[in-house]
Amino acid sequence: MLHLRLIIPAARTEEATAVLEDCPGVTNIVVLPGAAREPRGDVVLCDAAREAANEVLGRLKWLETEGSIAAEQIDLSLSRAAEEAILEAPGEPDDAVIWEELSQKVYAESRITWAYLTFLAIATQLSGIAVLQSSVILIVGAMVLGPEFGAIAAICFGLLHRKWHLIATALRTLVIGFGVAMAITYACALASYGLEWIGPENLRVTEEFQFIVKPDRWSFIVALLAGAAGVLSITAGKSSALIGVFISVTTVPAAGYVAVASALGHWNEVAGSVAQLALNVAGMVIAGTVTLFVQRRFWPQVGRRSSV
Repeated sequence: MLHLRLIIPAARTEEATAVLEDCPGVTNIVVLPGAAREPRGDVVLCDAAREAANEVLGRLKWLETEGSIAAEQIDLSLSRAAEEAILEAPGEPDDAVIWEELSQKVYAESRITWAYLTFLAIATQLSGIAVLQSSVILIVGAMVLGPEFGAIAAICFGLLHRKWHLIATALRTLVIGFGVAMAITYACALASYGLEWIGPENLRVTEEFQFIVKPDRWSFIVALLAGAAGVLSITAGKSSALIGVFISVTTVPAAGYVAVASALGHWNEVAGSVAQLALNVAGMVIAGTVTLFVQRRFWPQVGRRSSV
């Protein structure tokens, strides 16, 4: 369930509450006349099944300029009325995609921030150390930290809705993010080489790390699966650290390998890692966009009238 707080101009409160009463899956409607001060108006509270959220938000979108809409997840609801509202709405709550929520999320994650650059740089450096030490554990740690899927999801969302500015912003975030992360890792590897901490002999492509430097059909299949899993994790509320590991399975390790191999002069293996990185990003974008299309077109949920 979602808890909605609406601030509505007093003259249109009846209109808004009529919409809430008409939408399946909405219950616990409370009207507080004149309670809002900024912006001024009436406050209306209600609970809505996730499957009903798109219908409500779509039909009350005018509040975006004339009032206010806020939504938050309800962790515990002890209410017979709420249970009946969930049953009334079509589909299952975990299958419902709240498109306005997803839109805000991908727009936020498509921007370059210091946190994004820092996490990606640390993840890439960890993966660089991992290939030097042949450490699978460090590779997994690097995958956990990788924040790149937010920008990839933004590209998928932009392709689905033909939002070219969002696509351009997300692509810029990916390119600059990986560029900065690899440059920092390259500089650190070069400094370590100058201090004689590492040498070309330390960069050995063992059997466990073949997937980083030798892209093949399986690399693309893994990327497709990762893209689908990543989109499902952010739309169905099933995000977890383990899904994060899977999503970054070859992007961050490939970026780390490119930086270290460049610093140590292993140019014959740099091309393979760059191709692996590009192949995986492309595969995730394709699978993510298709998954969003299927969710929007075929999964049962109220509210296809809403727009983002």
